[in-house]
Amino acid sequence: MNDQQSLLSALDRSFERALGLLNSLSPSQLEVPYSPGINPPVWEIGHAAFFFEHFILQKLDGAPPYNPALNDVWDSFELAHEDRWEAGVFPDKGNTLKYVEHVHQRVRQRILEKPLSADDLYLYKYSIFHLNMHIESMVWARQTLAYSPPPSAVNVSSAAEARLAGDVEVPAGRYRIGMPAHSEHFATEDFCFDNEKPGFVKELKSFRMSPTLVSNAEYLEFIQAGGYQQDSLWGMAGLKWRQRCSAMHPLYWKQVEGQWLERYFDQWLPLQGDWPVKHVSYWEAQAWCNFAGRRLPTEFEWEAAALGNLEHGPFTLFPWGNTMDDRRVDMNATGFARQSVTAWPQGDSSFGCRQMIGTVWEWTDSLFFPYNGFSMDMYPFMSTLQFGDHKVVRGGSCATSSILIRGTYRQAYTPDRNDVFVGFRTCAR
Repeated sequence: MNDQQSLLSALDRSFERALGLLNSLSPSQLEVPYSPGINPPVWEIGHAAFFFEHFILQKLDGAPPYNPALNDVWDSFELAHEDRWEAGVFPDKGNTLKYVEHVHQRVRQRILEKPLSADDLYLYKYSIFHLNMHIESMVWARQTLAYSPPPSAVNVSSAAEARLAGDVEVPAGRYRIGMPAHSEHFATEDFCFDNEKPGFVKELKSFRMSPTLVSNAEYLEFIQAGGYQQDSLWGMAGLKWRQRCSAMHPLYWKQVEGQWLERYFDQWLPLQGDWPVKHVSYWEAQAWCNFAGRRLPTEFEWEAAALGNLEHGPFTLFPWGNTMDDRRVDMNATGFARQSVTAWPQGDSSFGCRQMIGTVWEWTDSLFFPYNGFSMDMYPFMSTLQFGDHKVVRGGSCATSSILIRGTYRQAYTPDRNDVFVGFRTCAR
């Protein structure tokens, strides 16, 4: 995405994916019921187009708004989340799609006609990545609403190996964490979001980590041992969450005549024991760790295990090198974590940790705080609203776009979130 053609390809492909998600829904499915973890799909794609219009066409070129009366409607910080469900507050699908196409073509034309400066490239990338964040949320909305799988869903194949024996050891050392601030390559190879900067060196003690994600079978042992009923396994906040939700199993599990089923979008299918557990809250992950005598990694341990960036060694963005290779991962809303936790050996880190990129977001035990020396990027709400009460998740998920992720990428969810594609791996205590 560092030249005109690759940028245009990413732009077109991202709009194509977003429109595919929208247009594969029936008119009745567009009228979604209120849910705190999703958005009305027509509003969501209009909002993503507004981001391009505001930060590129208006900020860079001083272009007049497409419709000034709608600026606050498409702005997520002007239109409260619950108000997005109010009838008539935003245009219908047809008019919204006209707006989306207008913005798409104007941005496309700008890329073709204007010199590609570093500042412009940064804003193009930022806007494309923002659209892809909303593509992921449009995907998990379909799971929330029990709609059919996205058009991109396919049967992905990657060889599974026998159960990997024991933990892997990550040696003590001084590890580089995060991305450099004030890099001259800020728009190209060092592109990142503000919460990944400024990078620093973190001294870590040696630790042992599971090479695989926690599987459905491992989590089922916790359920069958009465883990949801054992208050001693749950911290005070986790116990409060469990009681409030009446949780007795992961969000999309149920038991019918003694058989456990898991909901895959609009289908209830037999639970597969060797697949990774997903759609579990931080509190459930923590309780499982207490049951198993394990612990969640810190986000710094997670990054060290994934990338192995020692202070005086080479710096890589992915477990396998510096270039995203989506043939090594379950991403892009294709496979949906429907393979063994021992699959995808081609994505292993140098320490032997598997599926650290893609499959499911991974809970860490770290609260989401800014790194020392943090400063906001051009979009002031990218990180600041989540600092202090969110937990860090790492690695991306099966629903995440592969162009978005690198090993330093930090996402944050409140610890009660279980509607996203999130799971966990653990460390020895």
